[in-house]
Amino acid sequence: MHIVVCLKQVIDPEITPKYFKIDPETNRPDKSDTDLVLDSFAENALELAIQLRDKIPGATVTALCLGDDESEEVLRRALAFTANAVVRVWDEEWENLDGQAVGHILAQTIKSLGGVQLVLTGYQASDIEEGLVGPVMAEELGIPCVTLVSDLEVEENSAKATVEVEGGYAVVSVPSPAVFTIISSETNVPRLPKVKDIRLARSKPIVLLESEDLNLDHERCQPGVKLERAYVLKKEVACEVLPGNDGAELASELADRLFALKVI
Repeated sequence: MHIVVCLKQVIDPEITPKYFKIDPETNRPDKSDTDLVLDSFAENALELAIQLRDKIPGATVTALCLGDDESEEVLRRALAFTANAVVRVWDEEWENLDGQAVGHILAQTIKSLGGVQLVLTGYQASDIEEGLVGPVMAEELGIPCVTLVSDLEVEENSAKATVEVEGGYAVVSVPSPAVFTIISSETNVPRLPKVKDIRLARSKPIVLLESEDLNLDHERCQPGVKLERAYVLKKEVACEVLPGNDGAELASELADRLFALKVI
């Protein structure tokens, strides 16, 4: 069984808010002075893919990432998780891709890899949060798609997915091959890679594919939606220190100030 897991490199969500900036030319987050990490939902998908691989005799995991040279770090992380192979797809002409374009490119890349039984991806990326890539890939590949999946069990010709629904969970079964978008759960908490695997990952090959290697519709490789403007709201915060020598006096001053501001 061949399992493909799609990864994405994003700005570290733990970044201090004052350092988060929007590039005015691209209307995308400015990555120049920030740390880049593997998206958290994609990391859950990677963990689940490795767990399935270890349970199924003969199964293999290929990690796939659309991105420039910097994105190789997330593929090295996948190798440290013991993925069997990693593939990076990129072309310098691709700029500001939306979910539709990314889904098209990844689907055609998956086709070029040969047969695949399971495709796993994060439910949505933490930087854009469109949640489109999984369903678009499934449509391109002509296979079912199940979203909000927390766990998977693989049977002979099908997969049983635990899906988050309002008020709880549901279990659904779909024929393979299929695409699954993964959420975070107690069953797919990312592992801590072993030091040995981290060292080995540094020397393992990364396969690079470019647009001419794939059967792409070049019009569909351009964003279908133009992002006109993205910006960070400016919030003004004022701090006022009230006078007073003890608790009672401070409380009285605070009550008077709140009344004056019509808060109470």
